[in-house]
Amino acid sequence: MGVVKALTRSRRVRQGLCWLAAQYIRLVHATGRWEVVGGDIADGYWDRGEPFVLAFWHGRILMMPYCWRRGVPINMLISQHRDGQIIAQTVKHFDIETIAGSSSRGGAGALRSLVKSLKAGRSVGVTPDGPRGPRMRVSDGVAQLARLAGAPVIPCTFSARRHRLASSWDRFMVALPFSRGVFVWGSPIGPPKEGGEAAMAMFAQAIESEMNAITRAADERMGVVPVEPAPPVGAPLSEGVS
Repeated sequence: MGVVKALTRSRRVRQGLCWLAAQYIRLVHATGRWEVVGGDIADGYWDRGEPFVLAFWHGRILMMPYCWRRGVPINMLISQHRDGQIIAQTVKHFDIETIAGSSSRGGAGALRSLVKSLKAGRSVGVTPDGPRGPRMRVSDGVAQLARLAGAPVIPCTFSARRHRLASSWDRFMVALPFSRGVFVWGSPIGPPKEGGEAAMAMFAQAIESEMNAITRAADERMGVVPVEPAPPVGAPLSEGVS
């Protein structure tokens, strides 16, 4: 692990790794048989030129560049951590621009930039459980973003029959070449008219429930065991997941 960290400190090495990662994503998509479920939802917004918040779990980042319509601008929120910058440099190969920030570093500035993008008609992409979890649990940042910008949140996910799951906190899914795969879109979730604490909590919960529902549906469609969310924050350690 120390060798990997040392190598990724080199800008030239990082650029090479990001290029290789982008080529791998292209290979997986080109050699696979991919279907899209619920794609008409995003198509309607794209056709009308209406921006929205694209939400997907951190563990399903790999193939998400291919859920997006080419030529439609989008900004992705990416952590300022070195790992985040590797992701940013990788998705840049797919003409996806990024905004650096997270709940722990640069959050306020990133939020302002994201709101500005949405109000200017440019969609944004976020991972509500990133950059450090808990897995598949929505932080309040995405709800605040949608309310401030007056934009709906539309979840999307992917799954693949042939894949590997990392042992990382997010159970990162690495789709393999020559596989069946699916992108599943969820229903748009609009922000509440009132920004009270209870209303915002319900809004965040609705986003989380929809994201987990489509992720489970995608996994089941590919015949793989669904990845389960981490226990809610504050839950007893003995509380498992069904």
